[in-house]
Amino acid sequence: MSGRLGVKTLAGLPSKVVRPAYDPAHHGAGIVHIGVGAFHRAHQAVYSDTALAEAGGDWRIDGISLRSTDIADALNPQDGLFAMIERGEEGVAARVIGSIRKVIAAARDREAPLAALAAPETRIVSLTVTEKAYGIDRARGRVDEAHPAIAADLADRHAPQGVLGLLAEGLRLRRERGLPPFTVLCCDNLPDNGNLVRTGLLDLAARLDPAFAGWIIETVSFPSTMVDRITPAPTADTLAEAERHLGVRDLAAVETEPFSQWVIEDRFPAGRPEWERGGAIFVNDVAPYEAMKLRMLNGTHSMMAYAGFLSGRKYVRDVMADRALARLVRRHLKAAAATLAPLEGIDTGDYAEALARRFANPAIAHETYQIAMDGTEKLPQRLAAPALYALEHSQDLRPFAFAVAAWMRYCLGRTDDGMGYALRDPREEAIGAALAGADDPGGIAQALFALPGVFPPRLVDDPRWTGLVTDTLSGMLEKGVAPAVEKAVTR
Repeated sequence: MSGRLGVKTLAGLPSKVVRPAYDPAHHGAGIVHIGVGAFHRAHQAVYSDTALAEAGGDWRIDGISLRSTDIADALNPQDGLFAMIERGEEGVAARVIGSIRKVIAAARDREAPLAALAAPETRIVSLTVTEKAYGIDRARGRVDEAHPAIAADLADRHAPQGVLGLLAEGLRLRRERGLPPFTVLCCDNLPDNGNLVRTGLLDLAARLDPAFAGWIIETVSFPSTMVDRITPAPTADTLAEAERHLGVRDLAAVETEPFSQWVIEDRFPAGRPEWERGGAIFVNDVAPYEAMKLRMLNGTHSMMAYAGFLSGRKYVRDVMADRALARLVRRHLKAAAATLAPLEGIDTGDYAEALARRFANPAIAHETYQIAMDGTEKLPQRLAAPALYALEHSQDLRPFAFAVAAWMRYCLGRTDDGMGYALRDPREEAIGAALAGADDPGGIAQALFALPGVFPPRLVDDPRWTGLVTDTLSGMLEKGVAPAVEKAVTR
């Protein structure tokens, strides 16, 4: 068979390919999702696909892409269908997902996103846009007026360009038309993500109309979530793998690991899909699960990204294949686990072993350079928070100091052999300005510790912490990152 994936080619796919166990055309869309990237397609869209197959309902997804038109151009000609390539120890499997109905490219049509949010059938608006897209100053608990999208949306609320502006105008239109509000479901990898989005949206709304902000407080639900599934950015190899399995082209295919987890606060006044049919866990409080994942999985991931990339390891699996780096990974997992409160039904030792196996999966090509991006957005919850806990409870600070020193070394923008690279951080210019006059480990550390909102004052005021970070950074600069890794695990 030739051609491209779509409704017309679905029936002719090879029998080994898992297809939607329902007719997508018979289900309407009750969810609007902003940010239809690879992670959403490998995670929430899959849970929705299973829920539709087992419980039905009008719960398909209309996606919104705020900037790029690429995903709309890939998915819409395929009737929203795409393949999930799952790579595990037992081999590779393909599954076609049918939960996405269409993708709206806001760059082509500024009215269509608002029409989707204001549609009577829309009951949930979910998001995976990364923290920098929200334009929220976490330290102040307010929107960042200097953020381009926030500035534009404050200037003209009726033509929103950013995420919060779009949510605000969509909710305003529903209020104006007498429609119940949608539930706002943040699925970004952020602590207390529901409350974070609520805080930013309320601040923006209050600046536009205090009465409207009051209505949001009274009527709109913002459940928090914890999401987990390692999903590398799709490559040409991903698309080629999908075509080998399907026999047709698929320009929206994603590849991922077998493991998937979704923990959700069960607060959906307008209803929700039966995501538990796909394995989602509904709880009253996501925070303990969130802390476990952020500190153990994501914190270790960040350490691996900086130390691995600077040691010449392209993929996470390459990091785990290196004896010294793999020992460093296990050390970090153990230290992160020690900062967590006990969680019923969870053995952090077992969780750490499962994470180590997932990191080592030879079938997943997850680039360390990809994970290393947006460091200033990730470090506060992944590394600074557990480091502060360890400091206050007299626990081992060395794993967290090593990870932060590796980030600082990464911020210099060059490898040990002189190769330059972009930091891909929203505060890249500020980092460059801070480091302009720093020419020794102490100066570099002091300059980066001073970046607002990254490290808590209690941490940077403690000489034990700053001394460990500076000494580790000094070793990396003097002898190289790989020797620093070896030294760290032989102490």
